[in-house]
Amino acid sequence: MSFEDEVKQKEFAQNKSKPNSLVIGLVIAVGVASFFAGMYVSNMNSNQISQEDLDNAIAKLELKILQNQIPTNQPSPPVKISADDDPIIGNPDAPITIIEFSDFQCPFCARFYTQTLPLLLDQYIEEGKVKLVFRDFPIQSIHPNALPASVAAECANEQGKFKEMHDILFDNQVQWSNQETVDALSMFSQYATQIQLEQETFDSCLTSGKYVEEIRNDLDDGRSYQVTGTPGFFIGNDEIGYVELKGAQPFESFKKVIDAQLAL
Repeated sequence: MSFEDEVKQKEFAQNKSKPNSLVIGLVIAVGVASFFAGMYVSNMNSNQISQEDLDNAIAKLELKILQNQIPTNQPSPPVKISADDDPIIGNPDAPITIIEFSDFQCPFCARFYTQTLPLLLDQYIEEGKVKLVFRDFPIQSIHPNALPASVAAECANEQGKFKEMHDILFDNQVQWSNQETVDALSMFSQYATQIQLEQETFDSCLTSGKYVEEIRNDLDDGRSYQVTGTPGFFIGNDEIGYVELKGAQPFESFKKVIDAQLAL
């Protein structure tokens, strides 16, 4: 399925009669409005722009990401990157770190999750050689549910189940990505039940907006590191610096960099 087809996919029917849906919608609307005050993206809801403008924006973004995936003869030079205090998948003491800037609603990020991450988990992360740090980079102008999905993952992380929420969000991306935000939030609450989070704590966290500033910080850091699309990766550690990989690269691209760094 192409990126454009993914954006245009028909909405799935959802239950809109939950008693707390209006409260959730009001709180998240206030949080999102505050989040985007003064930021470089201007359209939170794709319905606010014409279909032609949306299609053009998507085409340009897809082209940019594809261009970024074109391999070069020389790897980008090592740079200094902060992992901040973001969620970690793997052993926190692993010698090599992959810092991922990602958008839960991005189809290319889902491609990395399904095609490349399982191999990284099997050969490096579960072996204690590499850890993955997940930093949020929701492209809200075309992915209106990306921000609340990031909040849901941060709230799950509070209860020690970031990876479980990370996985269920990507596994079900097609189902929630084109929902109205209030319905997507209801689905995230259902996911919390499935992964056995303490429900009241999670729902309170989800609707409070407490992680909006944390996500804004990730976005600001990503832009300062010249991240222009998702997913974006930086591989290394503070001693040797980080090598950048752009886009949903195949496993072999990661393997080449990681093996060279482990050999140092």
